[in-house]
Amino acid sequence: MANTSNLKRSNVVIVDAVRTPIGKRNGGLSSVHPAELLGLVQKALIERTGIDPSVVGQVVTGCVSQVGEQAFNIGRTAWLAAGLPLSVPNTTVDTQCGSSQQATGLATALVGAGVVDVAIACGVESMSRIPIGSSGGKALGFGVPIPKPYFGQYEMTSQFEGAERIADKWGITRADTDAFGLASQQRALAAWSEDRFAGQYIEVNAPDLGEDGKPNGSFHTVSKDEGLRETTIEKLASLKPVARENGVHTAGNSSQISDGAAAVLIMTEEKAAELGLTPRARIVDTCLVGVDPVLMLTGPIDATQKLLERTGMSIDEIDVFEINEAFASVVLAWAKEVGADLGKTNPNGGAIALGHPLGATGAFLVTKALYELERTEGRYGLISMCCGGGLGTGTIIERL
Repeated sequence: MANTSNLKRSNVVIVDAVRTPIGKRNGGLSSVHPAELLGLVQKALIERTGIDPSVVGQVVTGCVSQVGEQAFNIGRTAWLAAGLPLSVPNTTVDTQCGSSQQATGLATALVGAGVVDVAIACGVESMSRIPIGSSGGKALGFGVPIPKPYFGQYEMTSQFEGAERIADKWGITRADTDAFGLASQQRALAAWSEDRFAGQYIEVNAPDLGEDGKPNGSFHTVSKDEGLRETTIEKLASLKPVARENGVHTAGNSSQISDGAAAVLIMTEEKAAELGLTPRARIVDTCLVGVDPVLMLTGPIDATQKLLERTGMSIDEIDVFEINEAFASVVLAWAKEVGADLGKTNPNGGAIALGHPLGATGAFLVTKALYELERTEGRYGLISMCCGGGLGTGTIIERL
């Protein structure tokens, strides 16, 4: 058994976690302003736990494309638009796809260091309204994010190419990625049919839009993840590769463009007792690692290795893994390198089936891991994500 008694953050706990359903591109959540969407999960934490929102010392928000509707410190505007106390501050961070998992790590550090007693970590991305890459697009007329000296240091690759190079390096075939994509869909369909997500999501009443693209006064309810698709291995095998002519990744074994928000309530164990709240999990450790920006997406390997080394835990002690399915090769290479059991990895489906709303996904995965540990009475969960630019986020939680 791991010896984690010397970790500084042993008294930082998760009291609640909540998410919206994940909407597909131009789907049910696309008519909702992203700040309003985020405000729904922020407020849900307050209402579900019954805490006075003014006790929250800080909100830390993850969001990738911080432009337009997602600009101006979206976590702060979401909080205020939801009618929550103006005295509670917010910081919005961009760690690419790992933004809200890093927000969870930063919130954990704030609580563990005694800066605040209570924090909310959250994230949002409305990719239907703010397409990926918008904040650095040439169309804005403000130049491009990558300066010329960068190219003298590193080859500039896309995430698609990085995923293909990972497949090359770890010997992952098209048959492997398609089988993984099929498993993600099958697991997600089973999870919804067995109501495994019960309690972790809120329904969203979203406005209907008229022919002019503006709300027409009526609403529809989004109560289920929208990315699920019935498919077969034959259908997946017929899809065209997206990066290389003979590549292994297609739309069927890569993450989906999505909309969504998620939030996690974090505090000290002592504060939870003072407020009469029951902690649901302890945050054992968190990390953020830098990795090769050319391969780009190997971060979960390094993050997992770092977490296990620092905690003294073994890979076999982990009961549930939530590893973001940005591309199938990312998770398959990670499992090969760290020796993880794919049977315990993304047991209710991942981003291939459910979707990947960038800045929200980290908090979404933490939420999934928490509820799955409770459902199965497991003890430890490990969450990790690859991130654009060569980063990896990592968190280990222990069910209480």
